[in-house]
Amino acid sequence: MGGWLQEVTPGARISLYVHIPFCRRLCWFCACRTQGTRTDAPLATYLDTLEAEIALVADLLPSDVQVTHLHLGGGTPTLLPPKMLGRLFAMLDARLPRAPGAETSVEIDPTEVDAARLDALAATGMTRASLGVQDFEPSVQNAIGRPQSVEQTEAVISGLRERGIGGINLDLLYGLPNQTLRSLDATLDMVCELAPDRLALYGYAHVPWASRRQVMIRETDLPGPDTRLAMARHADRRLRLSGFRPVGFDHFARPEDVMAVAAETGTLRRNFQGYTIDPSDVLVGLGASAISRTPRGYAQNAARTADWTARVRSGRLSTARGHSLTGDDRLRGDVIERLLCNFSIEPARFDDPDAVRALTAEIALRWPQATLHREGGALELLPEARHLVRLVAMTIDGYADSRGVHSLAI
Repeated sequence: MGGWLQEVTPGARISLYVHIPFCRRLCWFCACRTQGTRTDAPLATYLDTLEAEIALVADLLPSDVQVTHLHLGGGTPTLLPPKMLGRLFAMLDARLPRAPGAETSVEIDPTEVDAARLDALAATGMTRASLGVQDFEPSVQNAIGRPQSVEQTEAVISGLRERGIGGINLDLLYGLPNQTLRSLDATLDMVCELAPDRLALYGYAHVPWASRRQVMIRETDLPGPDTRLAMARHADRRLRLSGFRPVGFDHFARPEDVMAVAAETGTLRRNFQGYTIDPSDVLVGLGASAISRTPRGYAQNAARTADWTARVRSGRLSTARGHSLTGDDRLRGDVIERLLCNFSIEPARFDDPDAVRALTAEIALRWPQATLHREGGALELLPEARHLVRLVAMTIDGYADSRGVHSLAI
């Protein structure tokens, strides 16, 4: 990873992701890398190690790189007290300063934030907040270990807007235990009243073999594949009628939002964190389990906080595993990205159109009822089949393994 960072072009525009793994409560549905804590003591120690990691990374990158996107995720970043939030952003800006106008986004648990933390976030220059909702139905919340009232969520959104932070994302899930079409519709009513500018609507993936806490969720309480599909389609119609535009297969945005505009103009991007308008090909992940990407490949930091800490404190990068991209990897990745963003592939837009035509032919052969395969090798996914886009993309994914398909149908 060190060599890859040293190859970054001077003056390059890069993105940063900072992972804060700590939570007060461990929600049963979550498959992210998190750990519980009842005190703030581990947070201070974690920041000490982050400061050392930031220095290691900054010493390898050109001194004039420009950070245009910064995302703080977790875990629960807003567990950090106000002074620690200020310290974290000061550490980052000292060695990896943000460019003017940089987007700064933070994941917020509405049950773990107060006015002082909102003040601290506003002072750091945060421009966008991503709030977890999942579902507002109490019986669903109890089944996933995440009680959270509409009032709590509304108060945080109001507090953000009062402080001049207008970028509001809400994250929802369908396919949750005890969830019904009626309860999902009620949640969508409440969400639309909160008036976010972006929404993410993910299908819950029940993977108790990969995320042990999901054993707390009874499989008999989960809706079946037909109900899941009905939920996804109903939510899509409901959100469109409420003025949102679809962005890819699991996001929605107001028509004037830059992400909706990118979807309309064909400039939308997708990486392992989801849909984005970030054009940078360098994303540096900081913190335990964080993932980085450069033009050369992917690298992931040690997942366990103790292992990550030991590596960084010994004066070395915490990379635990990675993958060096081949030319074929890059081509397939670019084609898959276009399929996920545009639901279509135009071979003439690629440097190697013949190779792309071979890939579109492979998709058309496997999915004849879901695609239109036109002259010149162009391929389009039919509107009624767009919920299958990830499965279609797996057709040309050189590393896909059907055993890794976690979701039910979509």
